[in-house]
Amino acid sequence: MARPSIVPIALTLDDRTGYTLWAPPWEEDGEEWQAFLGSTVDLPADINDDDPEAPGPTAVVHLFPSPAALAAFCRVNTDHDLADHPVWPVVAALGPEDLTPDEDHRFDLDGVYDVVAENPDRWAVDELAATLDIVGRLAECCDTPAEDDDEDDDETAFESVAELVSRPEAAALGLGIDAFLGRDGEEAWARLGTAIDELWEDVLEELDDHLDWTGAGAVSTEAYPSAAEEAESRAAEPADDEDDEDDDATPARPATGSTAVAPAEAASAGIRTIRSGSELTATPAAVAAAQEFWEAVGILPVEVVVPEGAGLTLRCYVEDRARFLGREGQVFVFPTPVDLARFCAGDEAHDLTEIASWAEVADTDTLPLPADQDRYDLVEISEVLAEVAQGAGGLVELRALLQPVEGALDLAEYAELPRVQQQLAADAPLGRAVARADSDPRAPLAAEEAPALVTAWQQIVEDIGTALVFRSDVVR
Repeated sequence: MARPSIVPIALTLDDRTGYTLWAPPWEEDGEEWQAFLGSTVDLPADINDDDPEAPGPTAVVHLFPSPAALAAFCRVNTDHDLADHPVWPVVAALGPEDLTPDEDHRFDLDGVYDVVAENPDRWAVDELAATLDIVGRLAECCDTPAEDDDEDDDETAFESVAELVSRPEAAALGLGIDAFLGRDGEEAWARLGTAIDELWEDVLEELDDHLDWTGAGAVSTEAYPSAAEEAESRAAEPADDEDDEDDDATPARPATGSTAVAPAEAASAGIRTIRSGSELTATPAAVAAAQEFWEAVGILPVEVVVPEGAGLTLRCYVEDRARFLGREGQVFVFPTPVDLARFCAGDEAHDLTEIASWAEVADTDTLPLPADQDRYDLVEISEVLAEVAQGAGGLVELRALLQPVEGALDLAEYAELPRVQQQLAADAPLGRAVARADSDPRAPLAAEEAPALVTAWQQIVEDIGTALVFRSDVVR
């Protein structure tokens, strides 16, 4: 799991734009958490209701009319859901320029109808996937359980949100444009448009009940810019040199939640972002549904991110030894779940063919979507260790090593990479750090030990890279 982070976002709804903060999922005390800048308040009864009754304590997300207003609130307020977040002290010191969302974290809820009315292309699919993802996360965080113990555990205040994100066509957004190509893809896009037509107004109504358009009581609703005013204001802002250099690059949306705060640099130079190489944006519901099949067959999808790129493969265990989709110690990795599924349906020989459940894998329509615990980003941990070596000691916990090391050990075992196993041996610096992480995962990484760990990890990543074969030859 990525390091604890807080990301500025903007929401446009009912022709007004508000700014807030989102903390992507992080782990604390063995539990996974996620939050927005909000609190629980007692809302008054709706006087326009035929039977007005106060809804009682309600979770709301605070929205502000500008990054400056957001920054001002953060400097002086601690009575909110992010006050106990590990990096809140850093965020509270940031100015408006550092709390301005990038393009990947601006969500136009009013524009969904226009997007789904377009022919599906990469940008439309990515934009819709990101918008539905953030709506689902808002609903998850604001859906407080009922106080009555007799209430059904499955009851939710966000019935329309739950219904929309559970539709197969909505889940397919996480697979990218490939899910909407050809006749079947066009039909799926049309069904998604129908679902949006049926449910989106109800989705927005459910959501708006939990959005605080008063800046936690500090401003009036008239203070929020309209979509046109917001667009005009942003167009007038001067672009920095980095943006100019990137104008000719192919635009791409990273997986939601891949932007992380680097606390050591944030205090002096704003938010330092680390972007995962992953391009997967499948919803949690889609991943959970897929996991039922993959766990049943005992062969799990795995994502590996190395400097050369991100790829998907399959892994199982035979007599407690890792075995991957590959041959002669070479691991086959594929750019998308669809590419991996096409390979599995083919007849090329590999080391998983003899697994008893392989016939089910070759015949399934369930896409190989990896769970979070089976995604190994070997690049991000390199950057984390480098930051610690450069002075961020004490700000990164040892447990950050555990998941990448688990993936590295499995790959090294299958590919027979002795130097990787040596670097992770109990008497090696990195091996000792991992052992401490197992016994005391919350202990911080020390700056003085980081240089040796950086060197060892670079060697590990280089060796693992020699065992990965990126396959782009699958017939589409």
